[in-house]
Amino acid sequence: MTGRFLTLLCGVVLAAALSVLAPGAGAQSIPGLTSSAGSTGSDTASPSETLADALRQAAEAGVSVVVVDGGGSVIGATAPPAPATPTAEISGLMQTYHTVETFVDELEERLAALPVSVNEVLYILRATSPNGEVLTYAKVLVYVLILLGLGRLAMVEIFGKRMMKGFVTSRIVEKPRGYSQKVPFLLMRFLVGLGGTLFVLILVSVIGLLAFGNPDDLSVEITVAAVFLAFFLTRTVGDLWRMILSPYLSQYRLPKFTDREARKLYLWLWGITAWGIWSSYFATWIKEIGLNFNVYAMMSLVIAIVAMLANVAMVLFNRRAISRAIRGGRAPEDVSWAVRMMSLAWAPVLIGFFLFGWLQHSYDLVMERPERIPLIAGAYLVFLTMIVVYAVMNYALERYFDRLRRREDANRDMAEAEASETGGAALLPRHRPMTYEELFRQVAGILALAAGSYALVLIWLPDNQLINETLIGNFLDVAIVLFAGYITYNLFRIWIDRMIAQEAPDPAEETELGDEGGANGASRLATLLPLFRGAILAVVVVTIALIALLELGVNVGPLFAGAGVVGIAIGFGAQTLVRDIFSGAFFLIDDAFRKGEYIDLGNVKGTVEKISVRSFQLRHHLGALQTVPFGEIQVLTNYSRDWVIMKLPLRVTYDTDVEKVRKLIKKLGQQLLDDPVIGENFIQPLKSQGVIEMQDSAMIIRVKFMTKPGDQWLVRKKVYEEIRALFAREGIKFAHREVTVRLAEGQGEELTPKQRDAAVGAVQAAIDEDMLDDEGGSLVDDR
Repeated sequence: MTGRFLTLLCGVVLAAALSVLAPGAGAQSIPGLTSSAGSTGSDTASPSETLADALRQAAEAGVSVVVVDGGGSVIGATAPPAPATPTAEISGLMQTYHTVETFVDELEERLAALPVSVNEVLYILRATSPNGEVLTYAKVLVYVLILLGLGRLAMVEIFGKRMMKGFVTSRIVEKPRGYSQKVPFLLMRFLVGLGGTLFVLILVSVIGLLAFGNPDDLSVEITVAAVFLAFFLTRTVGDLWRMILSPYLSQYRLPKFTDREARKLYLWLWGITAWGIWSSYFATWIKEIGLNFNVYAMMSLVIAIVAMLANVAMVLFNRRAISRAIRGGRAPEDVSWAVRMMSLAWAPVLIGFFLFGWLQHSYDLVMERPERIPLIAGAYLVFLTMIVVYAVMNYALERYFDRLRRREDANRDMAEAEASETGGAALLPRHRPMTYEELFRQVAGILALAAGSYALVLIWLPDNQLINETLIGNFLDVAIVLFAGYITYNLFRIWIDRMIAQEAPDPAEETELGDEGGANGASRLATLLPLFRGAILAVVVVTIALIALLELGVNVGPLFAGAGVVGIAIGFGAQTLVRDIFSGAFFLIDDAFRKGEYIDLGNVKGTVEKISVRSFQLRHHLGALQTVPFGEIQVLTNYSRDWVIMKLPLRVTYDTDVEKVRKLIKKLGQQLLDDPVIGENFIQPLKSQGVIEMQDSAMIIRVKFMTKPGDQWLVRKKVYEEIRALFAREGIKFAHREVTVRLAEGQGEELTPKQRDAAVGAVQAAIDEDMLDDEGGSLVDDR
């Protein structure tokens, strides 16, 4: 009773899981009640017994009319009308129940027939053995394994140490860079391992032929071939795992594992692979030798259970290492949410996949359905293929982008070297944009994952039933459209970012914080590209979204009509916004200013830092950041175009020789042209304009020079220093501000304190007025 219960429980789990996960995998139509003429009695039964049996069965089946010939034989029957509910509309619960019953009955029959099947196996083995003994196959297996062991020792000593060791070790690099240097070595080592395996098989074949001769028995040949194939596949798959994990050469390891983690995972995977290959070939050998299918099915069930438990154990014992490798060795908070979720979800998903694969394989074996690749074995094959293809694609990408990468590395090394020599930090970008190589790496990974998933679906459902479903097929089409849109979006974004980076000014030439501004700004292309980037990327996103909706069968016509209505409403309700946008468009088309230029709007001035659709931001040279809508601009003065003239007033005493000052200033201007710091900044040299104003206490002599925009402030500092030193050497005195108050004779001592304060106030007012006159318009005064 307990055995029946356990069998029924296992059948319920198997059939229910398959009915839910793979509808139609085990569902069969429930047979109806039928009657057949002449099939109710035995050949020796009398007509009366035959008639009685026929009547009894007709009554049980609900048959209303039975036709009997003259001899008493049943020649036909009429069943009552079929019920109104068609048999095709059987509920899923009834199908699952019938599937469970069928599976349980089949499993019980196989278990009950197992002892007889074992005896049949022994009989067939004796019949197919060359000498009629079952131990002959065991002897063949032992001899072949001994020869393979000796062949492997010979391979290590001869092929490995004497022939290939120097060839392999001479190509080991201490710090290989990327896939371009790792993949060739790993592939070469895999081919060397494959050559070693072939060396063993050829050596063992030659020794076997010399020692035992050519076996004339087909069963012995099948046995030897099965052992050879199992050995070859075990070695080859082991070399593949060794190529991927590189457990003993950490510098060539592709995933981010430590040495201990890589060796541990390598042993797990090699052991599971070896068990699966050898046990599967043993079960296949039993089937190919002509033995009972029942034995093959039960043995395959045991093998599948062990393999499933081993795979689950492998996941549980290595989950932390694999999760860290998925994150690229980084902490969970340092990766994107998608990578973090993948590193957490892979273990339970894979365990569920292993359980489902075992359930489906077990069901197929018990029900003797057509054989196909087991899901677990197929998953390993697909995974190995994905890893190898992904590595090869990355190798090709690195080789293609190798020249560009080496140039970038050289530039970075030069920047770091210059920074170390000057004691500063290298001027590296804080946020490095995505490159074409990184994009294609992501595309390669997505393509490898998609191809592997598609291959698994084909292994699960060879008739492509799932993909051919309308809804799922539409979602796949949408996924393809989104993938193409992702590539297009990033291609445009990378192209625009690279153009912006090329047009950006040299960081070494940027104006220091606190300078008055006026330096040359960015190019016109660098100013407009950020605005175009947003527009282009918006168009790409909208286009991809519309195509995706069309694939899902959504009519996008009303969306355009709705967008038009919304646009009209926005136009009426946000007139100021529309004015700002159109004003900004015309300002940019007229090239009135660019990013990085110093402009004056009358009430605000500063360097243009950021330009958006409706406004821009000005950074004052004292640090204030001001946002100005385009529609508020009335007058705009740009100090960063072409050239700048700086005029400097000099106050000298009335006894100064003006001609001497002119010659000295001219000579100084020629000397400044050869200055190593500011000489190249001059467009026109320093020269004197003569006396431009006569004040009460001084003559005003003005000098001027022309420079590139933004350089005038640095040049002005140097000019003031040189003029002061020059005047000190030549005895030319600067005039100090003074105001003379003349009083009538004899009244100076008779002033009251109130009169004295009034005189001092008048003096201060005169000084302040002179200072304002001198400060006015050194940049804009054109006199």
